[in-house]
Amino acid sequence: MAKFHHKSFLAILALYYSLDLPCSSGLAYAPNFVTRLISESTGKKPVGLLDIPTKGNNDSEDDVASSDKATEISTKSSVLLDSPIVTRFPPEPNGYLHLGHAKAVSFNFAVARMFPPNGRCHMRLDDTNPSKENQEYIDSILEDVRWIQSGEESFMGSPIDNEHPENNGPWFGRVHKTSDNFQLMFECARALVKNGDAYVDSLSAEEMKEYRGTLTEPGKDSPYRDRSVEENLGLLDKMRAGECKEGEHVVRAKIDMSSSNINMRDPTLFRIKHESHPSTGDEWCIYPMYDFSHPIQDAVEGITHSLCTLEFEDHRPFYDWTLEKLIPTGLIHSRPRQIEFSRLNLKYTVLSKRKLIQLVEEKHVNGWDDPRMPTLSGIRRRGAPPQALRLFCERVGISKADSVIDVGELENCIREVMDDTSKRAFAILNPLKVTITNWEGSSLEDFQVPCHPKKEEMGERVIPFGQNLYIERSDFFDTHGPEGEANGGKVPKGFKRLLYNDKVRLRYAYVIHCDEVVRDSATNEPVELKCTMFPETRAGVTPEGMQRVKGIIQWVEGTTAIKCTINQYDRLFLTEEPGKATGSFLDDVNPNSLQVLDGCLVEPSVLNDCLELMAKIGSTEEKDWNNKMYHSELAYQFERTGYFALDPDSTTSKPVFNRVVTLRDTWVVTQTEKKVGENVQNNRNRGRGENIQKDSSSSSVLEDIRRVAIRAATILEAEQHPDAENLVVCRVDCGDEDSDPRVVVASLGGKIMLEDLVNKKVACVTNLKPAKMRGIESTAMLLAASNGAEGTENIIELLEIPDSVPNGELLYFDSKERPEPDTMMKSKGALKAFDRVKSCLKVNSGGHAIFCDDGIEHAMLSSAGPVLVPSLTNVVIQ
Repeated sequence: MAKFHHKSFLAILALYYSLDLPCSSGLAYAPNFVTRLISESTGKKPVGLLDIPTKGNNDSEDDVASSDKATEISTKSSVLLDSPIVTRFPPEPNGYLHLGHAKAVSFNFAVARMFPPNGRCHMRLDDTNPSKENQEYIDSILEDVRWIQSGEESFMGSPIDNEHPENNGPWFGRVHKTSDNFQLMFECARALVKNGDAYVDSLSAEEMKEYRGTLTEPGKDSPYRDRSVEENLGLLDKMRAGECKEGEHVVRAKIDMSSSNINMRDPTLFRIKHESHPSTGDEWCIYPMYDFSHPIQDAVEGITHSLCTLEFEDHRPFYDWTLEKLIPTGLIHSRPRQIEFSRLNLKYTVLSKRKLIQLVEEKHVNGWDDPRMPTLSGIRRRGAPPQALRLFCERVGISKADSVIDVGELENCIREVMDDTSKRAFAILNPLKVTITNWEGSSLEDFQVPCHPKKEEMGERVIPFGQNLYIERSDFFDTHGPEGEANGGKVPKGFKRLLYNDKVRLRYAYVIHCDEVVRDSATNEPVELKCTMFPETRAGVTPEGMQRVKGIIQWVEGTTAIKCTINQYDRLFLTEEPGKATGSFLDDVNPNSLQVLDGCLVEPSVLNDCLELMAKIGSTEEKDWNNKMYHSELAYQFERTGYFALDPDSTTSKPVFNRVVTLRDTWVVTQTEKKVGENVQNNRNRGRGENIQKDSSSSSVLEDIRRVAIRAATILEAEQHPDAENLVVCRVDCGDEDSDPRVVVASLGGKIMLEDLVNKKVACVTNLKPAKMRGIESTAMLLAASNGAEGTENIIELLEIPDSVPNGELLYFDSKERPEPDTMMKSKGALKAFDRVKSCLKVNSGGHAIFCDDGIEHAMLSSAGPVLVPSLTNVVIQ
């Protein structure tokens, strides 16, 4: 099966979503083969799809071929033009839903909404196996579907069940159960037996396996295949009456034991199970197989399009066979159509039910709702908003081709939604006491500040200020303590926060000066800073004659700050494909996936919000299924730290917060740096002449370098992006003739002061295809080095070019041929070439920008000398 390159398509979708174009629900799927097949077979046109070309983007060759083949039979399975489009989400209640189910839920509901006014999606429990099903799973499934669809419009005309409110939800009508129609399915089996299309087989399970054949060898007929209709009906009635033991008989379809499709070799329809069922109790002792119940239940519910994942593609012939045989009997009337799409596969994640059970039972995690788990209950507890999951599913899109998506794409969707919806607050994870020595009196001063910098409707919050404060320990660099000694007594370049005998601004409040450091007598670590406040600098004012203070840090007032616990969650696995290297996925479990921080401090407004939400949760009726509230609905961006949500373990006196995601994807830097090392090692192996074939790839990377235009440029202006705190919009002179300066959008917000960017000479990639970043088109890319740390520890530094280098000059690499760049790198091959080059760019131990090839460092050079980085060493360039 052809591989589908999602990275290119996700980039296209990211550009599209930044345009803020209208669609039916604010979000939309790209055109795909499923909606096209429905449209072709019914004459109905979908609404709300993205208006972008589909072939080559979200349709692979497999999709197109599947569409063409399906169109040939569309007349056979088309539905009446005046009937509604009806889909369904049909999980088996034998476990908890996970991210793979999120895609199925979102797409089935979305397809129904694409065909208004009467499109609808049913909720079904395919409860055909009493051995593995219980009420706990049923309740959790319905809760998860209600949650992930929360905020979406209900289906027009959906009836409300006041007598059984547990039936109500975002789906159309009541909750359907396959067990509701066991009697009909039994009658269908009897009809097939009467018509000679089914029989009762008495082979043992081992014998059936032997008779079935293999993928390369045909099966052979059971010796019981030619039983008379009368004998078969008699045995079937005995099975139904409970007179037979488990495994003694099964009912099988009579199709073709020599079929190349092993699913058509007389598949089982009913088997004996003397077990109680969660819904039917002991009424039944024989139960239908899923493949037999599936088309019957679809037909009974009036499903028009049964959307399944790809593993059911080989089962479709039996689905169609069942309908063809049963419709003439009059037991069922409608003819649904099965369409398959690829399932969701994620890097750094396992979705296998067996593996998830192992994680829980062996206590690698703390239950099914552990925030590190890919279960929907775990993701909900962690604090991811349901609209972020729907956005992710829509951006991933629908295809028939196999694909593996980086979990970072999900994290980016969470950041995008939470950036827009989360309140801001100050939180101090590792507190360091600050005493304002010139504060007069014991009273406090209140600062009225916005809850969200761009959303006035969220209101304001009050932050108290007084003599006793706490700041983040990492916001003070102790030049005379252990960390200063470890750094040779030098301040790290680019550090613009608090130092001894220096100033920093407290966000929203005053500028302070550190006068004295009080130390622990045993460790020499600072335990308190005694500082002077400048009253004339209140609320961002820089008085005349005072030099502007560049560093800004967060803080909390000591007597009113609220103690809390913060769970710092990270990815559960260290590798993209857990277990690939060793054969055991448990070998790749991240031992640092949870760090519990006690003694953290948050501003007092946070506790007020917590108490208000917990009171509402406590007053909500236990069985108010459709209005259930969750602790994780209270979420914040703790400034300069990350996004956090309230955990159910919180108490009225001590909240607990879970980190949902960091402010930026720190895994990108870490993994890129790892790949650089791998490339160096691989190239060293090549140098030994072990594999001549590999040398060709080295030359291809060399050629890639020459295709990329890295030019000297000067930043003329810099300002904050109007819609994204982490983005900065720059006007850059790249030396283009007869052209205005370029607009470049860069992820530098909060990392480099705007005034420090102006007139700075930088390295800029100028031949990449323009891309929109949150609505603003960026026509070049600044190259920067990053230490890959999280939160306040993260440092980003732009590559520095000597001032004498003219704008537009092509930079080159030592001992490499001079560049001959593409006019525009926009094809897939060109973009891959750029990715390969970027993966080999780094900063060496001497602070030089280099390209690593064949284990050799090639310095990036200009006409005036090497390209340097101010302070970072041994990091990647991105």
